Amino acid sequence: MSYQNYKIEAYTDNDRGQILNVWEKSVLATHDFINPTDFEEIKELVQTIDFNHFDVYCLKQNSEVAGFIGVAEQKIEMLFFSPEYIGKGLGRKLTDFAFSELKADKVDVNEQNTNAVKFYEKLGFKTYERTDKDDQGKDYPLLRMKLEKTEN
Repeated sequence: MSYQNYKIEAYTDNDRGQILNVWEKSVLATHDFINPTDFEEIKELVQTIDFNHFDVYCLKQNSEVAGFIGVAEQKIEMLFFSPEYIGKGLGRKLTDFAFSELKADKVDVNEQNTNAVKFYEKLGFKTYERTDKDDQGKDYPLLRMKLEKTEN
């Protein structure tokens, strides 16, 4: 896959509408375990996020946001792509950026999102803790993962 047409750019408020749209399409495509009522509650919560409180970067093709990553305190808090961009190696591009530029080395993943769990494991993350509920107290177990450092 050629990355030359994609640019990583820091989030600005002008990107807000696009990343909210990407988030929604991505969750609908990848989180089939979330019941519709919970999805609507989570969507309302996401719409209140001030993305300026995170290190958020968008992966853009021309001016279109294909996906985005958000990091806080070295933890990947969000990584979402429009469905048509999933599985094309672009998640790796954003995570590599987060590792090198933002020093990210932790992530929480919904245990039921098996593709995401496999993605992070392939990058070298290992589970160090499991929760029975997500951070909103819903019955969606989380895997807390940390990037394993390799010795040189």
